[in-house]
Amino acid sequence: MKVLYIGGTGEISFDCIHQSVELGHEVTVFNRGNNNAALPDECKFIVGDIHDDAVYSKLADENFDVICQFRLFSTDEIKRDIELFAGHCGQYVFISTASAYQKPVRGLPITEQTPLDNPYWGYSQTKAEMERLLRAQSGLPYTIVRPSHTYRTHMPTPWSGNIDVSRMLRGKPVVVHGDGESLWTVTYATDFAPPFVKLLGSKKALGEDFHLTGDRQWSWNEILEAVAAALKVTDYQFVHVATDTLVRYNPDWVGPLLGDKAASVIFDNSKIKSVVGDFDCLIDPWEGMRKVASAFPVDPDVFDAQDDTLHDRIVREQLALGG
Repeated sequence: MKVLYIGGTGEISFDCIHQSVELGHEVTVFNRGNNNAALPDECKFIVGDIHDDAVYSKLADENFDVICQFRLFSTDEIKRDIELFAGHCGQYVFISTASAYQKPVRGLPITEQTPLDNPYWGYSQTKAEMERLLRAQSGLPYTIVRPSHTYRTHMPTPWSGNIDVSRMLRGKPVVVHGDGESLWTVTYATDFAPPFVKLLGSKKALGEDFHLTGDRQWSWNEILEAVAAALKVTDYQFVHVATDTLVRYNPDWVGPLLGDKAASVIFDNSKIKSVVGDFDCLIDPWEGMRKVASAFPVDPDVFDAQDDTLHDRIVREQLALGG
């Protein structure tokens, strides 16, 4: 098949491209061309900015069998894609997010029947609205995929950036939301790619939505212990702080915490397995973190100073309370 990846070098898409090439697809990658060196030589590359309408509109002329869209984050963008690719694409695969599911979680396991109702995070709300726009039209055959916490170059922690990794390496205490025992699913990118690529060209996947995660869960304490082990840090300290308290320190954390990582999640992957066949995500956090640490080492002296100062304050004030 002729497959277009829009994006291609992120946490998820990179290994999906490699898997697509291995299966013999004719793969084209559209992005700005800054980090393509490690992508397969067999790929065709079209360099451009997704916000450049003149360049972007020419993609429709290629009449791809499948378009994998990893780079949309607004309703205006998906409206443009619907108008542009309708009649020029056999399957449009939209990458949404599992964080769009109902929060607080009212029932486990999470299935595709779980409502898309996250009142805490604008990012998740926008993705859910983009899904609704796809369902409301009939000109562009689509498949919706909702990854959860999938990683390749960055260790999955509760915080954006590398603040936890940097603090561990510098011997500083690490802030953990709640008691650290809420359950979370992390999926290494090479485990994600094979079932994802099997959706491409599948008639059973058209007009359907799927989340794609591993079937196992770990507590945040375990995930961060795996980070420490990968970094070969043996003397570390977790400082547990109630999530409601943390979001008072920084309201920007409401979405990523209350809208995502604070809740325990268990995903039922039976729907996607009914289409692509059974699969297992074999790489656990300890192995996955070792892979990241080996291939993408972090400079402990490169961190957001303002963020680090806030974490210092939280640690200091929590420990003063005897936490």
